[in-house]
Amino acid sequence: MPDPISWQLALPFLIAALVFGYLLGSIPFGLIITRAAGLGDVRKIGSGNIGATNVLRTGNKKLAALTLLLDALKGTVAVLLAGLYGPDQAIAAGLGAFLGHLFPVWLGFRGGKGVATYLGVLVALAWPGALIFALAWLAVAFTTRYSSLAALVAAVAVPIGLYWLDHVQVAELFLLMSVIVFIKHRANIGRLLSGTETRIGSKG
Repeated sequence: MPDPISWQLALPFLIAALVFGYLLGSIPFGLIITRAAGLGDVRKIGSGNIGATNVLRTGNKKLAALTLLLDALKGTVAVLLAGLYGPDQAIAAGLGAFLGHLFPVWLGFRGGKGVATYLGVLVALAWPGALIFALAWLAVAFTTRYSSLAALVAAVAVPIGLYWLDHVQVAELFLLMSVIVFIKHRANIGRLLSGTETRIGSKG
């Protein structure tokens, strides 16, 4: 049974890590980058999302790649910095960064779908899981050209793979995050089922 005194001592640090991760994760790089490039508000095109897939619909692959990298890095950096204070703080900061991307305070809590930040957190906490994610995503994306379907399949594969690799605590975190990814993709799931989902490379 956990020592309640230890938890009382640890709780402020966990909350601080969660808040730190949230604030870092809530930086809307997709919106900042497209505006800086003179492409306007990325929320007004395509899916209205601030993530890399929607930035790609501007037709600028370099900006989309930069958005993907920065959205992933904010998860990685949050985990690595908080991890200096312990593994539990690293996990809290990773969850915070993920939630920050999904619900950024600067944009009225309407952000992206979290896939890049999910991957960035995964790289820092359990890099073998990131390989599982990448292989699953690439295989599905290459064969179907559906970014959303690739993300969903990868989100299923990651917690299973982490449990199999005996990264139990991290697997539990990513099980929670994968459930949230599915919730955030519910509109995509509907379009996939109806055959109207936009494929990678389309501006629609």
